[in-house]
Amino acid sequence: LYRLLAGPDGARMRHITSSQGRVAQVGRAIAWIGQNFRERFSIERLAAEVGMSPSSLHEHFRAVTAMTPLQFQKQLRLQDARSLMLVQDIDATTAAFRVGYESPSQFSREYRRHFGEPPARDIARLRASPGLAVVA
Repeated sequence: LYRLLAGPDGARMRHITSSQGRVAQVGRAIAWIGQNFRERFSIERLAAEVGMSPSSLHEHFRAVTAMTPLQFQKQLRLQDARSLMLVQDIDATTAAFRVGYESPSQFSREYRRHFGEPPARDIARLRASPGLAVVA
């Protein structure tokens, strides 16, 4: 192992193993966000959870997912809220609070930006779609 790392291809091998380590850390960050997306958290806390610096986490997370950790959290919140409104037949304000939003108006703005229409209209359209079976 020493000869491999110290030899002519050592720098490349160290880079590969380092990159794979970062990918694994980003994977842990993704899993952590998936379990905690309804809670507020800071990048510093997330970075500490996965053993990275905040700047390194941001850089590598974006390289792997094409979004920042907070954008990823927002996407999970919006998808979960949409599912709650469809399956549990709850209103947008209730769904917003359940997934961690503190402001229903902020939720509605972000929902519209993400899905292309306001929550009530989107849910009504989805319910009217043929072939969509919603089990309550």
